[in-house]
Amino acid sequence: MKILISGASGLIGQELATSLSSKGHQVLSLHRNSTEEVPFWNIEKKIIELGTENKIDAVINLAGENIAAARWTAEKKDKILNSRIDGTRLIADYFSKAKHKPKIIISGSAVGYYGDRGTEELDESSPKGTGFLSEVCGEWEAATETATQANIRVVNIRLGMVLSSKGGALAKMVLPFRAGMGGMIGDGKQYISWITISDVGEIINHIIKTETIHGPINLVSPEAVTNYQFTKTLGRVLHRPTILPLPAFLAKIIFGEMAEELLLTSTKVKPDKLLQSGYSFKHPTLDIALKTLLTT
Repeated sequence: MKILISGASGLIGQELATSLSSKGHQVLSLHRNSTEEVPFWNIEKKIIELGTENKIDAVINLAGENIAAARWTAEKKDKILNSRIDGTRLIADYFSKAKHKPKIIISGSAVGYYGDRGTEELDESSPKGTGFLSEVCGEWEAATETATQANIRVVNIRLGMVLSSKGGALAKMVLPFRAGMGGMIGDGKQYISWITISDVGEIINHIIKTETIHGPINLVSPEAVTNYQFTKTLGRVLHRPTILPLPAFLAKIIFGEMAEELLLTSTKVKPDKLLQSGYSFKHPTLDIALKTLLTT
């Protein structure tokens, strides 16, 4: 298939491009603001230019402002929201009117959709939560509506914490943990729904091939863990103590609102639709995942 990816330069985008190419697909990157490279797009001007690459079979939309790169100011929050909504709406509108419509649009979202839900088990039918990230994810998914109305199969991938040794949250944790400075955050009872980056690549290919999958789908492992369990497992895999906790009040002082929504929120999410569709996880447990990523 000919697959177009927005956000292909990011951690997940790079993994996807490699994974899909290895399966024989032709992968194209949607470049930003450059008429010298095609395909390209300019979100502000509402332009997408495919050139001769006008027969796209699948679109994977991952573009958006990094949510964890800096403290959340009002300006930063606007960028987080608008970079997702405007880009997604442009892609949905463009391909809904295209002469050659793709068979599928896979568009990003996150388990932040569910908000802070404690120990409640959440599946794709669970209602949207409250909070900034819940609102972002709700609008992000709604921005694909014109593509759905044009009879394009749309899948909204609600990603959990993506684990990779090359970047993202895990890579940031490894250095302090190796130095013996790791510890749980807050009371450690908040649930983390996670997935390895290699499983993300395999799942995207599975979604493309499985035509019965549409709408929201949780991209998380079958084993959500508490922050305490995650901390202890990471320390055990790295053979390091985990005795320096980060109290909730201090996390809020350091990170502000971002601490509430990224570090202290509890989301216990289940991958029901994935399992029902027959997907078999490469890394179903955290112990297997961390040993694979950090010791092999």
